[in-house]
Amino acid sequence: MGRRGAPGGPDGLAVVDKEAGWTSHDVVAKARGLLGTRKVGHSGTLDPDATGVLLLGVGKVTRLLRYLGLPSKTYTGVVVLGRATSTLDASGEVTGTWDMSGVRLADVQAAAEPLTGDILQVPPMVSAIQVDGRRLHQLAREGIEIEREPRPVTVHRFVVDDETEPGHFPIEVTCSSGTYIRSLAADLGTALGGGAHLRDLRRTAIGSFSATDGVPIDDLTPDHLLTPAAALRDVASVTASEEVVVAVGHGKVLEREELGASGPGPWRVLAPDGALLAVYEAHRGTTAKPSVVLAPTDPA
Repeated sequence: MGRRGAPGGPDGLAVVDKEAGWTSHDVVAKARGLLGTRKVGHSGTLDPDATGVLLLGVGKVTRLLRYLGLPSKTYTGVVVLGRATSTLDASGEVTGTWDMSGVRLADVQAAAEPLTGDILQVPPMVSAIQVDGRRLHQLAREGIEIEREPRPVTVHRFVVDDETEPGHFPIEVTCSSGTYIRSLAADLGTALGGGAHLRDLRRTAIGSFSATDGVPIDDLTPDHLLTPAAALRDVASVTASEEVVVAVGHGKVLEREELGASGPGPWRVLAPDGALLAVYEAHRGTTAKPSVVLAPTDPA
């Protein structure tokens, strides 16, 4: 479990199963009170109406948040055909309606195929992306819409199941970070000759962290925290020798061979007892440099 007795407060990763109605910021604020520390941040915003996995970095793990979004993410939801909304989900105002009663499962599955793989996706206005210092959702609330550049994302899987009620098709999507499931739903409706929006969005996994690992925010205690080493369990790891431990602790640039690192990186560097010492990334030539250096903590 995470380190709980340190003077600066606990260190670790909390896997929260977020309820609907909470913003990601609400969850962070609640966790700060429950864990007794201001050092709490989240990786990967979830919409207020969405539920599911939200990863919270606590203490020193707030410095590792950039690495928690590297793996793929999995979502479930329901695409509602025939009705487009201003937010691309059920919380927005209806902006268009179509009679799409003739659309069948095979049609929806065929339309999903071009939206699978490496694609370019236009971020929705109701997103946290910043343009000229302002977030898109702030502009959207003021009725301002600006042109957004398409961004490359990867949709690894886009599974569509048969409708549960007329025009309501359950989906499951595994994708890269930065993919908007609401946009996929809207694009699916457009591809079928009409419009659509998303409802019941749930994030079921981020990398190897799934909803079954999650705890409701009201139940969160320091005992639920995973160690910093376990927080980065989806990142390639190397175990440093006793000699290399000292160099890593001083943040030295090292030869990858000396570090024992292979592949593109990044690498979590562990002490012989399993504690996380640092995260190293590829550097010039055959070297690697530290991006984050931590003091030794409890073993994983």
